Amino acid sequence: MNIITVTDYQAMSDWACQHLIKRINELEQPVLGLATGSTPEGMYSSLINAYQNKQISFENVISFNLDEYVGLPSDDHNSYNYFMHDKLFNHIDIKGKNAHLPNGIASSPDQECQDYEKLITQTNGIDLQILGIGLNGHIGFNEPGTPFSSRTHVVELDDLTREANARFFASKDDVPTHAITMGIATIMESKEIILLISGENKAEALKQLIESDVTEDFPASILQKHPNLTIVADEAAAHSLVTK
Repeated sequence: MNIITVTDYQAMSDWACQHLIKRINELEQPVLGLATGSTPEGMYSSLINAYQNKQISFENVISFNLDEYVGLPSDDHNSYNYFMHDKLFNHIDIKGKNAHLPNGIASSPDQECQDYEKLITQTNGIDLQILGIGLNGHIGFNEPGTPFSSRTHVVELDDLTREANARFFASKDDVPTHAITMGIATIMESKEIILLISGENKAEALKQLIESDVTEDFPASILQKHPNLTIVADEAAAHSLVTK
């Protein structure tokens, strides 16, 4: 585990951007695992700027997003499909056929999970996975109690997760109750993981991730066992850590 502390959110975003550029340029056909939410937005903005300045091309990139709400069509403004196109895909040269997200309105969500997992396997897995962390330690939408052996699956969202995401909806009641998410075993098979953590409200989750036992009660704790994990945290999130 490599822990990098930076000054603030923008510095975290810029570090992640530069690391992705380096890895994309190193690989013939990079396979990226991408995340949604407020944490990676700055990184996506920086990547768009890098693309516009001709520092990077996404022409050969394949991407897989961590998750999608069940019941939201791709054109719903709160769907993660819409988020990714609005925040990144519409502004870069990634091929549409190479930008993958689970289908939230699939007629059989369970079959969609199997198909998504198979598609990841067919690309020989994810080279670099971007993660955030939930207040309850979830990664993707893998809530506390999710087996570490899980593959892409349908999950019922924890009340704390729905509360945290309610700011994007008219009310908490409008937040979907279920989502499709990559499983923990799928995430852990990524060749490299970058975990981005920003803000005072994530300080306790970061501390618990690093200092707690590995337990399914705190899903992110399994990351302690990943052989190529880098945590990039701003000072607000990292302030409670013991100084190394």
